[in-house]
Amino acid sequence: MNININQQSPQAIYEQIVEQIKNEIIRGSVAEKDALPSIRTLAKELRVSVITTKRAYEELEKDGLIYSVPGKGFFVAKQNRNILRENKVRKIEDIMSAVIAECKGAELTKEEAVDMLTLLWEEEGEDNEGK
Repeated sequence: MNININQQSPQAIYEQIVEQIKNEIIRGSVAEKDALPSIRTLAKELRVSVITTKRAYEELEKDGLIYSVPGKGFFVAKQNRNILRENKVRKIEDIMSAVIAECKGAELTKEEAVDMLTLLWEEEGEDNEGK
């Protein structure tokens, strides 16, 4: 599992961890019953506090994405990946609605907004195209 923390992001570090683990589950990169790194191991790998990784795992457990086995660690819970993906798509739609409102407020045309999205998408790298 590859988690990258952006220290400049306005999003809290634990939220970045939660989102990235959710994305791994949606993509199928981690499967049901796969073990996650221990809280201490993940904290050490990411160079963050144990409290931060503990909070991320607590959020994931509260959302039913992972479960803990005392003395053994955390594991990926059985998921309906379609429901997870649909929830993610709904969140993106909400964000995009806000972006559209901002674009209209700045008097951008639809074509300018689409061009901007295309440029930013390409800057993120071709490995994500079509996904």
